[in-house]
Amino acid sequence: MDTVLRLVLGILGLAALIFVGLLVFGTVTDYNPPPVEDAEAHPLAVSPAVTDSTLTFLIWNIGYSGLGRDQDFFMDGGKNVQPRRSESDANFAGALNYLRSQQDIDFLLLQEVDRDAKRSFGRDQAVELSEALQAHHWYFAANFKVKFIPVPFDPFPFVRPIGRVHGGLVTFSKPTPTSAKRYDYPGNYGWPTRIFHLDRCFLETRYPLAGGKELVVINSHNSAYDEGGVLKAQEMAMLKDYVLGEFNQGNYVIAGGDWNQCPPDFDPKTFKKDEAEYDQQNIPADYLPGWTWAYDGSTPTNRKVARPYDPASTFTTVIDFYLLSPNVDLLSVQGVSLDFAHSDHQPVQLKVQLR
Repeated sequence: MDTVLRLVLGILGLAALIFVGLLVFGTVTDYNPPPVEDAEAHPLAVSPAVTDSTLTFLIWNIGYSGLGRDQDFFMDGGKNVQPRRSESDANFAGALNYLRSQQDIDFLLLQEVDRDAKRSFGRDQAVELSEALQAHHWYFAANFKVKFIPVPFDPFPFVRPIGRVHGGLVTFSKPTPTSAKRYDYPGNYGWPTRIFHLDRCFLETRYPLAGGKELVVINSHNSAYDEGGVLKAQEMAMLKDYVLGEFNQGNYVIAGGDWNQCPPDFDPKTFKKDEAEYDQQNIPADYLPGWTWAYDGSTPTNRKVARPYDPASTFTTVIDFYLLSPNVDLLSVQGVSLDFAHSDHQPVQLKVQLR
């Protein structure tokens, strides 16, 4: 009996030591970006300017090529942590082929693009995308940079967990920006959760226009796992102050991305009414009077990933869209139905005219 007890205590002690070690390692290596910093820049040798008042955009959260049609995810009620290598490769190839067909788009705003992560098998997705979009400058801002994420817990703790992640936002643009900056969103989870979680941000690129004004393009990815909407509220308050400041200077503002919430006047359960456990909040109707929320209410942009995608039963909604300042006219906005083949999100294309 003493031998068994010592063995049990030894195992518990070792588990506690590993747990404490992971917390110490995570705290020491925690990514703590400043409020504002230069984005990672990859400009082209050519420097085209914005010369046309009509511009095209595309937004897409590519889901690090880990959340295609056949995948589910443990943090959303599923079982899987990451896809098989063959599935990841197929998802990325599909996304790459689609984006390669969009060479004429002026601005492509992408989210969940991995640079070096266990979940995407170390592939630098940003570089590979840039090789397919060779007419575009590209800029990167990290929002998920963790040396080792120890969940989900497993008897083999260094095999099944998410592990290392380095990924974030990428903006591809044909025009040349005068600057590209990462803006850190306020708020975060408490310790120790925050050391293993995303550091939310938006990526700003600025483009000079005739007459001394600027076009300000914002690529944003807002909080998802946010009980009570506290983090979203903080992020949206900061973004509101920021975009109003730019507009009040006479600049043109276009923000797009994955908001992880629905537009103000969109019913989250438009496509499936009977998903009782699914709760998706709306942006408040009075958030920015006079500004335009540009979205396609007939095409879902996001699916729930508790199970692989089933068109007949999977809950879908719209959380990927654009915000336009009052001096930007909406010409068209269209969700692109790819049947969630390559990601748990779908692209949304936009056409606008600057007044």
